[in-house]
Amino acid sequence: MSAWAQIGAIVRRSVTRTARQPASIIPPLVFPVALLAVNAGGLRASTELPGFPTTSFLAFALAVPFIQGALFSTMNAGTDLARDIQTGFLNRLSLTSLRDWPLLLGQLGGVVVLGTVQAVFYLTVGLVVGVRFESGVPGILVLLLFGVIIALAFGAVGAWLAFRTGSGEAIQAFFPVFFVFLFISSMNAPRNLIGVDWFRIAATLNPVSYMIEAVRSLIITGWDWQALGLGFGFVTAIGVAAFALAARAMRTRLTRT
Repeated sequence: MSAWAQIGAIVRRSVTRTARQPASIIPPLVFPVALLAVNAGGLRASTELPGFPTTSFLAFALAVPFIQGALFSTMNAGTDLARDIQTGFLNRLSLTSLRDWPLLLGQLGGVVVLGTVQAVFYLTVGLVVGVRFESGVPGILVLLLFGVIIALAFGAVGAWLAFRTGSGEAIQAFFPVFFVFLFISSMNAPRNLIGVDWFRIAATLNPVSYMIEAVRSLIITGWDWQALGLGFGFVTAIGVAAFALAARAMRTRLTRT
């Protein structure tokens, strides 16, 4: 069997398993949108601050669900893979001719599909509530692509944690840690309007801020190439590093078994 056929077989299994678990689908769709509604209602007065980039806080905050959904991708990918390790499925695969990198890519197939569904869902919610995308249809397509890349990169982080720990409980324990990076970012205010010095510095050093700002630029600014370059650059760097760490941890795990 060729490498691409191997990837296809694992992807089908990953997608099917994700589709059969409502707990893996519903929270990434519902929870980010619920938090978006709460923030849009409670922080609407922020748009009156001098220098705030838009008069609609809903448009400003719509970027957050894309990153928040990616955090769920980390947990879903890591938990499913850890379950395969605990049940011995990975041990059985190691006895076949399946190569290591098709196994890793195939395991993330469900994450990519779910990430695509999430991005389409968030975009639909924004359009339904009247958010206008300043970058137009091309910007929407770029936004969908960015959402898929984010899901894939964070899914690779989850895979690395799964190969390192081999425990679904350990993956779930990391989830609040990842959420800290989301809240210490520019999710609720532009960095130049953050008055607390330490928070502004932390948000500036936080890669999540630049991912949010890349999505936000497509919604409320248009084509901000600097924001897009930083957003794509950071998520690509995280994805490449996570894939390298996951591949190394996977080889160690397969050798150990």
